[in-house]
Parts: sequence; C-alpha cells; structure tokens
Amino acid sequence: MTLESIKGLGPKNISLLNKLGIYNIDDLITFYPFRYEVIKRSDELNLIDQDKIIVDGIIESMPSIYYFSKRKDKMSFKLNTGNNIYRVEIYNRGFLKSKLSIGTAITVIGKLDKKHNLIIVSDIRFGKIEKESIEPIYHTTYGISIKTIKKYIDYILPTYHSKDYIPDYLIDKYRFIDKDNSIREVHNPSNIDYLNSSLNRLKYEELFLFMCKMNYLKNNNKNKEGLKREVSKKKIDELINNLPFKLTTDQINSIDDIYNDLISPYRMNRLLQGDVGSGKTIVSFISLYINYLSGYQGALMAPTEVLAIQHYNNIKKLFKDINIALLIGKTTKKEKKAIYEDLASGKINIIIGTHALFTDEVKYKNLGLVITDEQHRFGVNQRSNLKNKGITPDVLYMSATPIPRTYALTLYGDMEISSIKTLPNGKKDIITTIKKESEIKDVLTSMYRELKNNHQVYVIAPLVNESDKVDFNDVYKLEEDMNKAFGKLYNIGVLHGKMSSEEKEDVMNKFKNNEIQILISTTVIEVGIDVKNATMIVIFDAYMFGLSSLHQLRGRVGRNDLQSYCILISDKETERLNILTKTNDGFKISEEDFKLRGSGDLFGIKQSGDMVFSIADIKRDYNLLLKAKEDSEEFLKNSNNIIDYKDTIKFIKENIGLD
Repeated sequence: MTLESIKGLGPKNISLLNKLGIYNIDDLITFYPFRYEVIKRSDELNLIDQDKIIVDGIIESMPSIYYFSKRKDKMSFKLNTGNNIYRVEIYNRGFLKSKLSIGTAITVIGKLDKKHNLIIVSDIRFGKIEKESIEPIYHTTYGISIKTIKKYIDYILPTYHSKDYIPDYLIDKYRFIDKDNSIREVHNPSNIDYLNSSLNRLKYEELFLFMCKMNYLKNNNKNKEGLKREVSKKKIDELINNLPFKLTTDQINSIDDIYNDLISPYRMNRLLQGDVGSGKTIVSFISLYINYLSGYQGALMAPTEVLAIQHYNNIKKLFKDINIALLIGKTTKKEKKAIYEDLASGKINIIIGTHALFTDEVKYKNLGLVITDEQHRFGVNQRSNLKNKGITPDVLYMSATPIPRTYALTLYGDMEISSIKTLPNGKKDIITTIKKESEIKDVLTSMYRELKNNHQVYVIAPLVNESDKVDFNDVYKLEEDMNKAFGKLYNIGVLHGKMSSEEKEDVMNKFKNNEIQILISTTVIEVGIDVKNATMIVIFDAYMFGLSSLHQLRGRVGRNDLQSYCILISDKETERLNILTKTNDGFKISEEDFKLRGSGDLFGIKQSGDMVFSIADIKRDYNLLLKAKEDSEEFLKNSNNIIDYKDTIKFIKENIGLD
C-alpha cells in the first residue's frame, strides 16, 4: 500500500505530509503523537488563576470578531457552563463563527483568567463531554490539521502489520505486549495503563535498535584501516603560533587528539564537543589544514547555507594560498559545473557546504577528511554515497551541545570524544537575569541602553503564531509590541521556520550588516551564527525551554569582548531557570538539565544519529536506554542471534550503511 492509495489523500496533502517527514505508509504509522490530551471536565470550583481548564457549556451570545490583519483575528463570546458564565476568547479561528450560534453546545480547552472571568481558548470541540477520553496530539504543519493526519492513520491501522525486531527472549523477559496492538493503542488509546505499556514497548524497540547500531558500528570501526599520512607537527605548531589569538589548552589538546588520529593507521571517528563560543571552528579549520598537508581533500558540511557561507569566509581569511570552494543549494549551475570538475581533478583542496557536498554529481579525487558541523552525524546516505565511490575518509563530528560524560559514552559509544571546556581569553561571561512579564518596562529600558550604544538585540518567541497555542508570545505579536516601543528609532526584523530559505537568509544578512537592529525570532536562529555586534538576547516564555536550549540561545550573544546580556522572561519555573543566572558552563547546565528532566530537548533537535527517534526520548527514557544498551551488547555477542534474528541484523546493517 502507498500513500496515494489512502482514501481522500490527494497530491496537495501528500506534499504536506512530506514536509512532516512522511513519505510512505511506515512513516505515517510511526508518526506517533508527541503528547496526549486527557479530556475530562475540570472542577471549576477548585481552579486557580492561570490553570488549564476544560469545560463544556452553551453559547450565550453571538461571537464577535476583531481582525488584526488578513490572517489574524480574535473571536469572543459568552459561555454558560452551568456553574458560571465565562467570556471566551480564541485567536485565529474566525472561520468557526458561522457554527457558533447561541444555544450551541461546545467544549473549550484553554487557560483560566480568574480575575476577569475569562477563558483564553486553545481549542474548541463541538458537543459536550460524555466521558473521559485520551486524545493523541500530533505535530503538524500549516495547511494540514491533526484531525486530517489522524484520519489517514486510522484508515491504515486495521490492516497494518509491522515487523517485530525485538528478539523473542527479550519479549519474554520484559513481558512486552504485541507490537501491532501497541501501535494501535498509541494512536487510539483505550486507557492510561495500556497506553503506557504500549509506549514502553515501542520506545524499547527503538532504543534497542539504536544501541545495536552503536555497538555494531563500534565493533565494525575498531582497528579499521585508515589513510596513510605523514604530516610535520612543526608545520601545525607554526600555524598555531601565527594565529592572531591564543588557543586554549583544551583547543590544543583537541588538535593533538585529531592529529594523532589522522597520522595513525586507523580511521578517525571522533566527536568534538564544546560549549557555545568555545572555539570548535578554528579546531576544525586546523584539522582540515593537517589533512591538506597530507595531500588529501577535505570537506566541511554545515547544517545551513548561512553557516556554510560564514565558515567559507572565515577559512578563506586564514588560508589564503589554499584552493577553497563553497558549494550550496543556491550556487549557480555554471559555478557548480566548475566546482564538480575541480573536485574531480583535485584542484580544490577544501570544500565547504551543506548536504550538497555529497550528492551523486559530486566526485572527489582523494577525499581524506569529512567534518560535520553542529551535531549533524554523518548520515547513512552520505556514507553510502562515498562508499559507492570507493572513498572511506576520516570523520570528525562537532557538537555545540555538550552532554555529560556518562550520556556521551552511551550515545556516542562508537566514537572517541574530545571536549573543549574553557572559553577563549577575553570573553566575558554573559550576564543572565530573570524578569517577570510585569517587569517588561525594565526589559525595554535595558534593550534601549544596548541599542543606544549601537549594539543589536535578539528577541526570542517560542512560537510562530498564536493559533499554535494562544497563551504564549508569538513573533508577530512581539513584532507589534517592539514596533510600538522602538519602531520609530530602529529597524525590526522577523525570522521563523515557516519562511523560505531565501527569506531567512535575507533577514539574517540584514541583521549581520546592522540594517536590522532588533531581530525577533523563534528558535530557528542557527547555532553558530556569529553576529559580533549583538549584545543582548531577550527570551519570552523562557519556562517553555530546556536549560540546554536556553544556553544555546544565550550563545547567540557574547561573540566578542563586549559585555553581553541575556534576559529570561518568565512567571513560572524561576527556580529551575535560576541555574542559568549562576553559570555559563554548558557542561554543568547539561548535567542539571538531565537531573531535572525539564521541558525542552537537550539536543536541540531530535537525537542525532542516522536513526531519528519516532517515539523515544533520550533524556526522559534514559533508564530504558541503559537496559537497551546492555541487552544490545549481549545480543551482538551471541553468534546464534545473528542467524536466528536475520531481520533485526539486516535492519541494523541497513541503518548504518553496511547492507
């Protein structure tokens, strides 16, 4: 069965599903809910201000709509719940007005403003609450609703049969329920206990396969023959001594680790992890130089075009006599053709770019080193492409999200690890403070102080628009507020994930060139983007983020020797957020993040690696991961398992490019 064979699913919605990473039936079935909503009537008498509220009632007044713009509106009406008559407000749902007449029975889900007897509503359901239910909530994208995605999943579920990759003896050991039943329960929960058992079973399988993959890679990479190199250490030291700045001890040690790997007879598979602004990039440039001196080509892959361009400009300044090229999506056809020819002939020594570096058209003469920036593990497709071309380069991964050693050894068990913990000399700690929403005037005053000094400011909102979840600040609302405060004096820009690559790059370049002084953005701000003149970042609804995510965002400022500031705006979880006011050490912060199991994702994106987790969460499910690690090691040691569980072994090999 294909996506096209699903009743009612046409080309438009297929393309929207593709945006969500759904390309086939298996992708659709494993597009699991990211959370669940338990729908039961709230006890109105015991609710306090700002509590979540779920109530049903009868509409008592005709809805009125206020339009902010073509796409933004606020609808309000009165709702009689039997216990109270509330004023209801809901954003960007004006299209529902014709269905909301006086006397209509509805259920509303939202947040209670007790003082004003108001419910700020995030969702409206037609009809009253008959009984308690558990509703799955899926990630979505503009143009396709949760309801539509659920309809397609439900169309497939009755006839869907999955492969079970957990060995029988482990199913018996943990008394796991049937996989197909688990999948159906996760999409259509019947009760909390059975749902939890089903989630546990599916998470374990993902983690078991992930750890099998890690351990298989580790065993496979051990003593794998590498490229032969002879490089004078004296030349590396000369380069380091001639830099316009002094490297830290951790940077020097990391370079030594990489140098020793590269001249050894074995292939390098190393992770370079370092705090925000710790100077990983210069280490990667020197690694490319070592590789260049040994006569091989080097490639540095960045996650975004903006970051690739930044790396290219910086490395060109450092190595004026080395032939360096840039290859990104918007490189012209003519330029690409020339680059392809020069890579194949060996004329280009170092290439900087995005995933475009590993497309079928690209042929290398003698690629010796691949560096992937910002935790983009060198994926199956890229590895397979190079293997097919007969290339087996050394690989260096870089991550700006330092994680505790115990976790690193588990998650990156197939790699050696170098860590940069010290910051370059001259860098000042970023002063971090927490402000309440009611203290916004103080925040604006602080922003004005930096702007008056000709510095720039980031303003971070957690969401793109209020229809996603109405009780949080969004980029457009913040743009409106910032324009009221500063619009006559300074230029304000907006950046978010729903913009095209060209739009994002245009805004980012204007900010880098100081044509925009205040940049309002979601977390789309790329890790590593270097705007030295930005000295303040203001993060609204800071409690929504994990500590490590906040630390990453904070790292957008303090990129020079100017004193920089981070203001966290939050009325909640201030005790947890206080950790950020006490330390700028990303390693300590990540330890706390793991301990607290707070909101947000420690890794910034879904856990890196060739397998993207559909349902497991490394932080939340760490104890399950440890079990899976132990079980995977035992599984791979037993040669009988290789024969008895061919599907499992095949899956592992295919997912590490060893099929």
